[in-house]
Amino acid sequence: MNREERNEELYNRTNGAPRQVKPLRKLKRVDDNRPKEPEYHGLHEAPSIDIRIEGEEPPRPEIREQQYHGLHEKGRESLVESADYDDDFDDEPKKKKSKKDALIKLTSILLSIAAIIALFLNMPILWYKKSGLPDERVSIITYFKRWQPTVDIEGELEKPQINLNVDTDIVNDDFTDGLDLPQLVEGQYTVLFLGFDEDVENTDVIWICQFDIAAAKLHILQVPRDCAVPNYTSNETTKINSVYSCGDPEISKIQRVVNCVQENFGIPIDAYITTACFDIVDIVDLIGGIPMHLDNEIIYEADKQIPKGDVVLSGQQAEWFVRFRHEWLQGDIGRVQNQRRFMQAAMKKLLDIVKNEGKMKLYSYLNTIYKNKWIATNMSVDDLSKLADFGATLQMENVKVDMVPGEDAIYYAYDGKEYSIYSIHKRATVDKLNENFRPYQRPMLLSESNIIEFVEEYNYQYELYDDTGMTFEELETATEPLRDPEMKPWWKEDE
Repeated sequence: MNREERNEELYNRTNGAPRQVKPLRKLKRVDDNRPKEPEYHGLHEAPSIDIRIEGEEPPRPEIREQQYHGLHEKGRESLVESADYDDDFDDEPKKKKSKKDALIKLTSILLSIAAIIALFLNMPILWYKKSGLPDERVSIITYFKRWQPTVDIEGELEKPQINLNVDTDIVNDDFTDGLDLPQLVEGQYTVLFLGFDEDVENTDVIWICQFDIAAAKLHILQVPRDCAVPNYTSNETTKINSVYSCGDPEISKIQRVVNCVQENFGIPIDAYITTACFDIVDIVDLIGGIPMHLDNEIIYEADKQIPKGDVVLSGQQAEWFVRFRHEWLQGDIGRVQNQRRFMQAAMKKLLDIVKNEGKMKLYSYLNTIYKNKWIATNMSVDDLSKLADFGATLQMENVKVDMVPGEDAIYYAYDGKEYSIYSIHKRATVDKLNENFRPYQRPMLLSESNIIEFVEEYNYQYELYDDTGMTFEELETATEPLRDPEMKPWWKEDE
């Protein structure tokens, strides 16, 4: 229906009277106090109806402040900024949480790195080669433990030719001493210690140190340097201190001494340590000196003196002390007996280091000694560490030192000269070995020892040195050996 038709219909309804038609006007929006309809902001909400008069322009949308309506819309910052939060209340937990998260992350990273390093160090990536053993791949850790930094100085030891005569009643398949060392006889580990003179030719100090691991004991056998062993040296003196330089030319120098010890005393040698007198100076200075009590002044030379009383021996004084022999009534035997006093004091010093400074300090000293090659040994880093750990647990009453039984004698050499020697008492020596130095071996027979006596048993002049055993506990209060009044220095004769 058009406009004209609509007007005619309205005219008829009013009986022909003209209808007063008011002009159309714009509708005015009246605000009342009724609650407003919620605005439409979502897809699932009913749409609002836009009612307006035809021909009227739609009202412009009211410009409002930015509102946040979704995670991905812009304007979130204004919403957060306009929120009424207390900054002091909100930031503190976030800071604590942030530090905690950072610590957890750092710990995780460090643990991961440590795991990777441990895995790498334990991977068998290095070839380990050692004479007499098959080549094998080992880890870096195993390689380091087996490292022998000074073995090239003296060399490796050969397998002993003597019959070990292991006591299988004790050392059976189930027997173990609890210490994983490369031992010839389970239960014991024996180290041959040699101290050289200033020319590094003669071994003036010879100690056989047997660690009885299963029984937590240490036995030390001192071998006087003048012991006669004519079958092991070409030196006219026949003395054992010349075996190193004048022994069998077909074998290494250290092996000469090891063979001599094993075949005469029946003690299997697992390892060796050698050092020179001038190296003792550095070692003693490294650990801070050796505290000792001297009954009397020691005059090594006119300008080399050690005062009596309580002293801490420096490295230089320690060398004078262990080499001093001029005034002892028993000559070299007096020196041997005095050396055991030094031995006891040195061990007490090492135990004090472990007690007061810890094992790591002792290990650092061993590392310095290794690095500077102040000793030569076939022991690995791991072997020496294990032995040091064992030594740190020993009690003074469980450490005993003995000397090879014998007496002084005169040897007439083929060149017509006379030499003062030490003739070993064979039976007394074998008895002492069976008692203290073969705890896991069957007793040795006289026929199994290569000891040669220059004074027959029926013609012994004395048996003074047949039993000189003392524990380190007893040595702590022991006095010095007897002195010979006639050997007093000339400038002290009037005193």
